[in-house]
Amino acid sequence: MRTKKELIDTLAERTSHTKDSVETLIDALGEAVQAALAQGNEVVLPGVGKLTVKERAAKAGRNPKTGEAITIAARKVPAFSAAKALKDAVDAK
Repeated sequence: MRTKKELIDTLAERTSHTKDSVETLIDALGEAVQAALAQGNEVVLPGVGKLTVKERAAKAGRNPKTGEAITIAARKVPAFSAAKALKDAVDAK
């Protein structure tokens, strides 16, 4: 599945729910994950993995246009850690 539509079609077929209800659920899941991560919480998706927020330290960089040295500010970034079940499923293929 490479697109949201393909995901919706697959889930609707596997769960016998309408495509509209599956799309609503996927949208709500995305919003819930964003809200949880914005608060600094982790989100566990059983059998898939865990989403967390990690701190990325400030670092030195270069402006590609001018070559001038700059400091890239510290920031928070989302991180994903795959569950063992997901790793095993991918490795088995």
